[in-house]
This record gives sequence, structure tokens and C-alpha cells, in this order.
Amino acid sequence: MPSVAFSQYGAADGQPVIYFHGTPGSPDECEMFDLHGKQHQLTIICYDRSTIVPGLQGDAYYQCIAEEIANKVGDKPVDFIGFSIGAFIALQVCRAMNGKVRSLHLVSAAAPPDAGNFIDAAAGNAVFRLAQNHPSAFMWLARVQGWLASRFPGLLLRVLFSSAAGEDKVFAEDKTFRTTMTKMLKTCFKRDSLGYARDIIAYVQPWKATLADISVDTHIWHGAEDNWSPVAMAFYLESALSGCSNIKVLDGLSHYSCLYRTAPTICQSIKALNSPRNP
Repeated sequence: MPSVAFSQYGAADGQPVIYFHGTPGSPDECEMFDLHGKQHQLTIICYDRSTIVPGLQGDAYYQCIAEEIANKVGDKPVDFIGFSIGAFIALQVCRAMNGKVRSLHLVSAAAPPDAGNFIDAAAGNAVFRLAQNHPSAFMWLARVQGWLASRFPGLLLRVLFSSAAGEDKVFAEDKTFRTTMTKMLKTCFKRDSLGYARDIIAYVQPWKATLADISVDTHIWHGAEDNWSPVAMAFYLESALSGCSNIKVLDGLSHYSCLYRTAPTICQSIKALNSPRNP
């Protein structure tokens, strides 16, 4: 099986950290970690999940990512950062890694839809319900989104951020942020919409029961104003993950603003694990 494409940021040969991008999303999200990774001697790797063959589904998909990570990091301890629906993928890959993940940081994380009335409370509820109840219609929508991303990425970005809340409203007006997000959308759909659709369709299926298999040291970072992953999702994950040792709910922050604001602190906390007091 061919290797999965990835992007690398931060230090050239530091402590390996795997970043799981959101959906829609791409390794371009990870650029914000480059400076922080260099400051804290972290090598931050983000796999482009759209380059994994679409036919690979379920546990085979998560196992494929786990094997890529194991081949890349060898015997080194590895830490995970999962953003939004990427947090769902990170949790599933943790299961496949068989206890080899040292710490897990969930940012603006999406919780299991079968654990509460989370989907209806989320800004993207119509898309999630379509994927859940009418996957073939959702696949058509995904192709339309892919076409928009290739031809009119700015328009797709405006549609996505039309429901922005909290600090995300400020980010949506920032030229640098818009440039990064436009690039991310184009990269997400550059091959096709199948990788994006795979993640969404997997997410909307029941997966609450899988959380009982995950005991890794977990840290949750969430914006109090997040309306894409409502804050109730963070509190549920805190209660369901036996290894959760820390939760930070940040006033005024929403989805992407939480990711940007917490990136330096997350890198600093991962670096602290490498100190002599944390062998």
C-alpha cells in the first residue's frame, strides 16, 4: 500500500506530534504550529487523509493511519492533537495504536452524535443529518462543495463562516486567516470529495462505545462560544474518557479561534513531557 502524503512543520528532528486536521480541512491548518514547534523542539506531522484510498473504511482506515505513524516515529513517544472532526479520527487512531500514544489534545472536538442531541445543536446540523439519513444525497452535496472549492473557494469560505460566532467572527475578517482557509479548502478537495465524505459519514455513525477503549492522558480545549462543536460536546468527552486529566473552556472563543489561541500552550505542555521530571 502506498504511503500517505503528509506535511511536516516545526523542528526538523524533534519530539514527534501528529496533528489531525478538521473536516473539511487539510494539512494547511498545521502551518500555525510551525513557529511553536520550532520553539519547543517538536516535529509536527499532519497526514493528508484525502490521499488514503477511498475504499479503505472503518477500522481498516484507522489502522492504516496508525501504521503510517508507527513507521514514521519508530520507538519515539508520540503525542496527538485532534481538531474538530479530526479529534474523532484521532480518538479512533488512538485505539489502533494500542497504548503507544503518550498524550492526546482535543481542540474544538466533535463528540459522538449518539451520545446526546449534539448534531441538532451544531451550526452544521443540516449537513450532518443529510449524511446520516441520506448518504447518497450527501455525496452529491460533497461533490458540489468540491466544485465550489476548486472554482470559487472564497464563496465556499463565506458560506462556511456565515454562522461564525465569538472570536471566529473576527478571524473571518482577517486577510491572513482567510488566505490560509481558502488554501485549506482547495487542498481538501484537490483530488476529489471522497476523503472528506468518508470522514463525515463515519463521524455521524454511532461511536460512543469506542471511547471506553481509550485511556490515554487527554487534555480538552474548547471555546465557550463554539457553535460548530457546541461546548456540551467537550463536557461529554471529559466524562466519557477515563484518561481526561484537564479541560479548558475559554470564554469568548469559538471553533478556529480556540485552535489558534491554544496552539502555543499545547506545544508548551507537550514539550514539558520531555523534561527530566517526565521521563
